[in-house]
Amino acid sequence: MAFARIARTGLRRTGGTFGSYSCEGDVFLCEGSTNRRSPFPSLQNAKAGRDFSYISSTRKFNRMSMQSRGIRVTPQYQSATAERIVEESESEYDEPMYPGLEATKPGEKPRVVVLGTGWAACRFMKGLDTRIYNVVCISPRNHMVFTPLLASTCVGTLEFRSVAEPVNRIQSALATSPESYFYMASCFGIDTDKHEVYCETVSNGGLPHDPYQFRVAYDKLVIAAGAEPLTFGIKGVKEHAFFLREVNHAQEIRKKLLLNLMLSENPGISEEEKKRLLHCVVIGGGPTGVEFSGELSDFIKRDVQDRYTHVKDYVKVTLIEASEFLSSFDVGLRQYATNHLTKSGVSLMRGVVKEVHSKKIVLSDETNVPYGLLVWSTGVGPSRFVKSLDLPKAPGGRIGIDEWLRVSSVEDVFALGDCAGFLENSGRPVLPALAQVAERQGKFLVKLLNKIGKKDGGKAFSAKDIPLGDPFVYKHLGSMASVGRYKALVDLRQSKDARGVSLAGFVSWLIWRSAYLTRVISWRNRFYVAVNWATTLVFGRDNSRIG
Repeated sequence: MAFARIARTGLRRTGGTFGSYSCEGDVFLCEGSTNRRSPFPSLQNAKAGRDFSYISSTRKFNRMSMQSRGIRVTPQYQSATAERIVEESESEYDEPMYPGLEATKPGEKPRVVVLGTGWAACRFMKGLDTRIYNVVCISPRNHMVFTPLLASTCVGTLEFRSVAEPVNRIQSALATSPESYFYMASCFGIDTDKHEVYCETVSNGGLPHDPYQFRVAYDKLVIAAGAEPLTFGIKGVKEHAFFLREVNHAQEIRKKLLLNLMLSENPGISEEEKKRLLHCVVIGGGPTGVEFSGELSDFIKRDVQDRYTHVKDYVKVTLIEASEFLSSFDVGLRQYATNHLTKSGVSLMRGVVKEVHSKKIVLSDETNVPYGLLVWSTGVGPSRFVKSLDLPKAPGGRIGIDEWLRVSSVEDVFALGDCAGFLENSGRPVLPALAQVAERQGKFLVKLLNKIGKKDGGKAFSAKDIPLGDPFVYKHLGSMASVGRYKALVDLRQSKDARGVSLAGFVSWLIWRSAYLTRVISWRNRFYVAVNWATTLVFGRDNSRIG
């Protein structure tokens, strides 16, 4: 109890910003975490000096109410000195102690803690054998996002619920098992020696204490905290641009797009201002940027032309790329995509953004590009949470892992998805930040941990002598991208320089839709997606602006 109170003191002294997240899936935006040592300076001081005179205030709390919810509190200390310190602090002060899930006891199932609810984390949790393990999932969001179809929600082709799947439907134990939990919180620290993670709840002031922090002990830790959009330090991007990584991002883009359409019809708006309001600029010529541009052009050609006739001639879409559009695709497919987008009314530009203002962007050649809506899609990089961890790093700043997705130099910690990469000395390349990479890593790791659990290696520090089997091997299955107006690209080459089947056109669009429909997580969401597609085909897209 005393050490828990000291930990709270250390938390205050770190001064970090917690509990916020932006674009990534699962991105934990926090500071002050550590690896080999406790993340709490005052706890280290207490251990070193054995002087508890500076201990901050603590008050009693209802231990039974915490236990009834499955949250164990700090156990009583064996030392008489420690007991005396605890009793004195309880009698003198009135501050809450630091609750959490304690380490599992002999006879209890080992606990797997998963940080994140992205592709890797959800594929892992879906296959985890809950007869062997209890699972605790910690993430700022309670759902997985089917990101390949996210662009379609921005213009009303799909409804938002069609691309979101609650995690307790992916792993039912989170809702039904008495020792498995989902915590909507951000992780801000990891102590690999103690096998504990430290979290702050996303509460918006609805809990007794704000910020509300807690800790969770683990037997196995899976870090799948995702990544965040790369802004390259360009001034004004975070303040003025929209990202497209989360459902709430798509909602904000949709509201902004429809708002600009309606504002431009107001009397007294100049021609120049109408052009600016209705100019949609997309930065980044990768699959996400191209698909969003294609969806926008479809929306303009089919829906805006009929429903916003007063301003239809002012609507424009510009796609800006610094190097090559769809650089990972076959050359022939790239050419097809650029020709098709140009015919669909999308203006393609090459340029490097220098800075972003509230109503215009400035390119490196000093060209000014006014805009009403700016969507930023230039790839992803390590989040602040990942950067703050005192763990080995792979090239690019990701968490360094070996061939079995284990984090080097620490016990019982695994990392996968966009936040992880092979160490340089492994001789393996850093894999791209793709959904299929994350999903296959999750599938590999869950088989590995189920195997370890069946051989009684699920507890902390108990898997050292268990053979792990074959390492993880990634084989690229190909890439697909929709370019709008019932056209798509399908590139089935295993690498950029390899030979393989490449298709473009209507047949590719059918393949693209069929493939993604089968990859949607649940039958419920497959039904939603199919119905939404049919409704849009027959009645057009919904242009209601709600909120």
